[in-house]
Amino acid sequence: MYWQKRFDRQNPDQEIEEEILKIRSQHKDYGCLRLTKELCNRGFHVNKKKVQRLIRKLGIEVRSFTRKSRRYHSYRGKIGAVTKNRIHRRFCTSICHQKITTHTTELKYFELDKSGTIREKKLYLDPFLDMYSSEIISYRISEKPNALAIMEALEEAIQVTKDCLYRRTFHSDQGWAYQMKAYNHKLKEHKIFQSMSRKGTCLDNSIMENFFSLLKQEIYYGREFHSFEELKQAIDNYIYYYNHERMKKKLNWQSPVQFRKSALKAA
Repeated sequence: MYWQKRFDRQNPDQEIEEEILKIRSQHKDYGCLRLTKELCNRGFHVNKKKVQRLIRKLGIEVRSFTRKSRRYHSYRGKIGAVTKNRIHRRFCTSICHQKITTHTTELKYFELDKSGTIREKKLYLDPFLDMYSSEIISYRISEKPNALAIMEALEEAIQVTKDCLYRRTFHSDQGWAYQMKAYNHKLKEHKIFQSMSRKGTCLDNSIMENFFSLLKQEIYYGREFHSFEELKQAIDNYIYYYNHERMKKKLNWQSPVQFRKSALKAA
């Protein structure tokens, strides 16, 4: 009779399970901690161990993909001005739009040429990230690494951050584009400090490397893209999702935009 009663009773966690599946449909890479927090935001107060058990029961564990590929290096030697490292891995700041970092990453896609042969092609992403909220404040996507895309993204980042009351610092690696006279003069024109990582030291810009890792882990690895437009659209969608919806623990479980806006209200 004991087991008969257990088999006949309704699932006590059915409502929570349905809500978990709804959250997962919107946030396909949310793990146990983020799911627990999102459930709390929706009025379901459960602990992470129960959420972890329900994830296993529903078979919706997050599966990560890795792919070894050649890392893009923008360093071409000293072709212009190299400045000192002003950030020194002090990525945390309490001032919005004061510390900005940038870098370039390379992503691949496959496209049929006129002869019907599948060719590997490349896309380049140049984002500018605010260290205060980890928000991507501007970016450009191009088919080739070029100065125009970087300068356009830089100009937009300067305009977005001009509300900062303190002198700004723009950080990068020692890539050829950031050594250009035009890049250096643009920063000087707006009285912005320029900072560069040490040569061959990716940890000096680990906050940007972390963003690239998230982007590739969540939309790129384990998937093939068959045109420039398809990959570009996926990146555009992800950056909007990352800025407006994807919560981060270090931002008090808020998205970058939510964190910035709530901080402005509190001030």
